Amino acid sequence: MTTLLIQSESTLLSVILPGSESMTTEQFYEFCQENRDLRIERTANGEVIVMPPAFSDTGNRNLKISQQLSNWADKEGTGETFDSSAGFTLPNGAIRSPDTSWIKLERWNALTEQQKASFAPICPDFAIELRSKSDTLKNLQAKMQEYIDNGASLGWLIDRQNQKVYIYRPNREAEMLDNPKSVSGDPELPGFVLQMAKIW
Repeated sequence: MTTLLIQSESTLLSVILPGSESMTTEQFYEFCQENRDLRIERTANGEVIVMPPAFSDTGNRNLKISQQLSNWADKEGTGETFDSSAGFTLPNGAIRSPDTSWIKLERWNALTEQQKASFAPICPDFAIELRSKSDTLKNLQAKMQEYIDNGASLGWLIDRQNQKVYIYRPNREAEMLDNPKSVSGDPELPGFVLQMAKIW
């Protein structure tokens, strides 16, 4: 049996799918292909999480974050940027889709075209999650730590509700910024500064 978690505005609902103990990567890929309108992730334990489409205001803020990161990446030239529709297979087996992410060019180019065309077996070097009304802070904090534990060098959790930004780095406690006007990616992303005025 495969456990399917369906996330609503306030909770996760668990549904059991008949079949094998857990989906293979190929089965999960097919499941996602058949349900293209859903946002789907898989945990390291094989639980499938189906999330509702992002609320309109969250989608607007996600785009503004991705836009700022992409503009910097285009000028800086050492990495590729991805939006929330991109899924990555982390070393622990989880398949995650950060709201915005960035991968160093040499790491991305080391993948085969076939790997790039699926849920690429790579953890982003930098991942951003934007908390929406359907997200619990605890779950997003665990997800951010998962990125760091699987190879990310920097992660930002943006909590719009409380106007806080949590910064994650390997081998450090998360740092919390209270209502910052901007957030700097230095030294991991030299010169990248996220302006928060249009994110809040």
